[in-house]
Amino acid sequence: MAKTKTQFVCQSCGYISPRWVGKCAECNSWNSFVEERVAAGPENARALGARGSEAKSESRHPIRLSDISNEDEARITTGIAELDRTLGGGIMPGSIVLVGGDPGIGKSTLMMQMVRGLFPGSNTLYVSGEESARQLKSRAARLGLGNDNFYVLAETNIEEVLEAMRQMTPDLVIVDSIQTMYRSMIESAPGSVSQVRECTALLMQAAKTTGIPVFVIGHVTKEGMIAGPKVLEHIVDTVLMFEGERTHAYRILRAAKNRYGSTNEIGVFSMTGSGLEEVPNPSEVFLSERRKNASGSAVTAILEGTRPMLIEIQALVTNSSYSAPQRTVTGYDARRVAMLLAVLEKQLGSRLGHSDVFINIAGGLFIDEPAADLGIALAVLSNHLDLAIDPAACLIGEIGLGGEVRAVPQAELRVAEAIRLGFQHIVIPRANMKSMPKVAEKITLRPVAHIEEVRASVL
Repeated sequence: MAKTKTQFVCQSCGYISPRWVGKCAECNSWNSFVEERVAAGPENARALGARGSEAKSESRHPIRLSDISNEDEARITTGIAELDRTLGGGIMPGSIVLVGGDPGIGKSTLMMQMVRGLFPGSNTLYVSGEESARQLKSRAARLGLGNDNFYVLAETNIEEVLEAMRQMTPDLVIVDSIQTMYRSMIESAPGSVSQVRECTALLMQAAKTTGIPVFVIGHVTKEGMIAGPKVLEHIVDTVLMFEGERTHAYRILRAAKNRYGSTNEIGVFSMTGSGLEEVPNPSEVFLSERRKNASGSAVTAILEGTRPMLIEIQALVTNSSYSAPQRTVTGYDARRVAMLLAVLEKQLGSRLGHSDVFINIAGGLFIDEPAADLGIALAVLSNHLDLAIDPAACLIGEIGLGGEVRAVPQAELRVAEAIRLGFQHIVIPRANMKSMPKVAEKITLRPVAHIEEVRASVL
């Protein structure tokens, strides 16, 4: 009979301790240790030995780098342009992709719609550990998915899933979700660090040896991180995060890791009653409800990968009734906003120390590039002085501590997007004028070097 022993595993990082402790010594998480039983007898030894010999028999001899073919492998297009853009041009054969997001954000819906857009005749295996076959049938009917090559397997045993892949040899496999999968030889519960790590490693091995792309859906924690050990993100080839507020219609698909493409690309979708719809022109959508000639509203151009987008920044400055004024920021780094408020007070003499300041990025977006500094600062100043910003102005630039307006990357793409949407007064850093192409005569490019110049030109 196999001997068993117990160990305590941190559910956040996978750190193993021989006894229970309140705080993890690796990731500093509190109350994250769960007791797991580990079999160390002949049964596991034989299983591990068989797997090791199998891997050894499939190993290859070293080859010269010059002998490796450098031809680009054909990607599989999904028929969803926003998803293909995020993946780097399509699905790479033999890759394993992890899709994470909040509950109800639309991960399963996106995966089903992806199946609908694959090339005719391609077989897809959808493994569900959370829903029954009848529930999947109902969702497929709602999404208009009537593909006869769509196969459903309601199973949580990873060995059965791998056996179905071996017998069926599909063109695509979707596992929903990895936290429900388990391996029988591991005695811990599904969703534990050991189970998630082992099941993902087996799926990765199957994908690499057969060339079948695998999409794995993962749950996220309340902090917005993918549940399970951090090594899970290192195992997979691509990590896609599905972001957005459930109260907003728009969803952002962002690549957090991609071995076959850029990690800066995003896809924009809109949630409707019939599923997710692509938003090919996000700038027009995010600015469609903008109120012109209103104080506290500014437009700036951000860059997500190779895609420029225009967004609206809203600011509200009111007298505070608290001893410590509020600083509430939605969609941007609150610490950077605090820095911008300090620059406004120091460089322009704006008295904001006794006022509540609220910043909102319209549309539920979250941006993290400093090119929006100029738009945020002018939106705050506009509402503080109750003066509307020129509705035809687009503000682009990073602000330094001395009030200087610094250059931003790819300024020509941002300006081209602003011109395409009809903005006639574009404020850019003076340092970016060297790379700026010739623009139309009706467009005014205003190069600035200090925030004081911006206030005089748009307010």
